[in-house]
Amino acid sequence: MNRARVIIIGPGHPLRGGLSTFNQRLAKEFLDQGFDCSIYSFSLQYPSFLFPGKTQYSTEAAPEGINIVPIINSINPINWKVVGQKLKQLAPDIIVVRYWLPFMGPALGTILRKVRQNHHTKIIAITDNILPHEKRPGDIAFTRFFLNSCDAFVTMSEKVMKDLRQFQPAKPAKQVLHPLYDNFGDPLPKQEARKKIGIAGDGKIILFFGFIRKYKGLDILLDAMADPRIRAAGIQLLIAGEFYEKKEPYLEQIKKLGISDQLILRTEFIQGDEVRYYLCAADLVVQPYRNATQSGVTPLAYHFERPMVVSNVGGLPSLVAHEKAGLVSEANPVSLASAILRYYELGEQYFIPHLRNEKLRYSWLNLVKTITDLAHDLQK
Repeated sequence: MNRARVIIIGPGHPLRGGLSTFNQRLAKEFLDQGFDCSIYSFSLQYPSFLFPGKTQYSTEAAPEGINIVPIINSINPINWKVVGQKLKQLAPDIIVVRYWLPFMGPALGTILRKVRQNHHTKIIAITDNILPHEKRPGDIAFTRFFLNSCDAFVTMSEKVMKDLRQFQPAKPAKQVLHPLYDNFGDPLPKQEARKKIGIAGDGKIILFFGFIRKYKGLDILLDAMADPRIRAAGIQLLIAGEFYEKKEPYLEQIKKLGISDQLILRTEFIQGDEVRYYLCAADLVVQPYRNATQSGVTPLAYHFERPMVVSNVGGLPSLVAHEKAGLVSEANPVSLASAILRYYELGEQYFIPHLRNEKLRYSWLNLVKTITDLAHDLQK
């Protein structure tokens, strides 16, 4: 299917966040492999009253060489039909559509049903989640409506594949590893990274990175920081990411635990050109999630060769081999604190060879090949 036309449906610049980053990196890989590839993004992704962060938009420059068309209005059914008709007439060989939230099900499902009328375009969905971490009315109906509009699926964890098969037991689906975010630059020395973000010294620093939401378990990690063993070890926690829910309960917890002197708070959106500094400044990346499918933080940590502590939930343990690429902990403060201390007992250099070996499996080319193989099989 070389030189086929591919359209990715999902967020792209100027919308910010991991989905946009992923879509743009995937588009680059399609282009590098000789495909004609564009991103059809949102003119309105979320109404402002539904968006939990400060802004949906990036202040960074648009990625070079990628055509991004901001055309989809997530709450306007007339727009869905217009966009669907346009894509039907364009008749790309493949549409790669991202699905991460049932809220998007009606818009995307309506657009794709229109596209299918051309009897040519193969629709492959990358399903980040089937059902969301925070449940809402309509989740099942919206998800089913979307999934029924697709021809095949790509998942990036066993948990999502299992959830998918509850809705779609027969349609083609393949599981791949979430590729590495290699578009944030190369790793750099720890002390240089700390200097770049204004952190002094060579102390023990662990990192919680990304949007702060209940399911990600930051409160569990804060409780772990109050463990007397963690205090005695002189470990500090760098929290880098924007609150996507009310911050007051976390601030009250910090005050109650008396751990403010153990924390470095950078609770704002981390721009793309700063990501590597935060990852490289840390000894260890901690993902204390209550539940998870997969995490975009994991491939970030692999790229920057940072060991991880992850909760024993969802797809995380299968991505981080215990006492190789990191450590697997139960999602409670005592277990989490013990895993963090075990990391320092083993030492960073113990993990580096395992991280370097493991990261070779996380390829954007492999994802492109998986998508095109699915599309090719659908033609048989």
